Amino acid sequence: MNDQHWGPSISADIVVIGGGTAGIGFVASLLKRDPQLKVTVIEPSSQHYYQPAWTLVGGGAFDVKDTVRPMSQVMPRQATWIQASVSAIDPQSRQLTLDDQRTVSYQNLVVCPGLRLAWEKIEGLQESLGQHGVTSNYSYQHAQYTWDQVQKLRDGRALFTQPAMPIKCAGAPQKALYLSCDYWRKSAVLKDINVEFNLAGAALFGVPTFVPPLMKYIEQYDAQLAFNSNLVKVDGPAKTAWFDVKDADGNVSRVAKTFDLLHVVPPQVAPDFIAQSALADAGGWCEVDPHSLQHPRYPDVFALGDICGTSNAKTAAAVRKQVVVVAQNLLAARKQQPLPLKYDGYGSCPLTVEKGKVILAEFGYGGKLLPTFPLDPTVARRSAWWLKATLLPWFYWHGMLKGREWLTRLSRID
Repeated sequence: MNDQHWGPSISADIVVIGGGTAGIGFVASLLKRDPQLKVTVIEPSSQHYYQPAWTLVGGGAFDVKDTVRPMSQVMPRQATWIQASVSAIDPQSRQLTLDDQRTVSYQNLVVCPGLRLAWEKIEGLQESLGQHGVTSNYSYQHAQYTWDQVQKLRDGRALFTQPAMPIKCAGAPQKALYLSCDYWRKSAVLKDINVEFNLAGAALFGVPTFVPPLMKYIEQYDAQLAFNSNLVKVDGPAKTAWFDVKDADGNVSRVAKTFDLLHVVPPQVAPDFIAQSALADAGGWCEVDPHSLQHPRYPDVFALGDICGTSNAKTAAAVRKQVVVVAQNLLAARKQQPLPLKYDGYGSCPLTVEKGKVILAEFGYGGKLLPTFPLDPTVARRSAWWLKATLLPWFYWHGMLKGREWLTRLSRID
């Protein structure tokens, strides 16, 4: 149901900000538990995207058209959809302001608008993206351009970048490198391409267990790693990128590097209406208890997905478990009962180290390994590729967005 006939102020019961993976998955799960609930979803976009497949699009293994559907098709039928953006939140008075100046009051608020890709923080990037060999798998518009450029490149220099954390799917920047290098190796041109991975941080991956198997692939592809090297400026026509590079003493110098292909991952931030609200933590993200996902100061507010100021990996796999935690805990809170479920920080990064093989990294808070299957998680497997490229996209559209909760074992709060 859409919102054609609302007046200037709207009174709602449960309001969900965001119609992405977290928002739709949560609403579907909540309404499965209690179909009588009155749920209002605020989401400006008319399209819904399956973003985990964009890496595969950039590697020539997935059709970009299969990663998008109309929002009206995935929105649960019992929910009321307001197609607008939130511009401000006042949790004290339990009220939101929309971009068209309407106000929405709520009894419970579930915050899951995702994060914002801050393309503008890299000087010259927006003018160059999608041309001059400058691309990004973080954009529906440009993932296919990545694959076009990878196929064209026969020699020269390919730069891959990763900004400072937190970002969504922290493995995606290096997945772009692996799939590109695998294609160049199979096309017998890798020896003529100088591949470099520029990371703003000081480690290849945040969970140390997975660094040795990933390093084997970095070595196989003869890729150079440039740590503490953060992309700050791009000149597409001049095929030049500038990096702020930090040395061992913390001194920063600006270094220019030329390229033939530049795969960019933009810095990522919380949307302004969260960062500037009373819900925000010091970093601008929505503050929540890391286990219950309830706001510590406003108990009528819960959050899930990429907006959370928690230390878990920002992935669709994390959302799969968070959905269940927030659905159960919200229903308990509404009845003034103790919150039953505890989120363990689970996230998953299917690292596509070559076309047809994936290292399935699954871990929780503190880097604790949380494998779903009883197999060595550091080994690249064909079965994990099938999971990533075939089963999970199918399950996303037909399971997760319909409130089916597979593989979501959770701890109870004692």
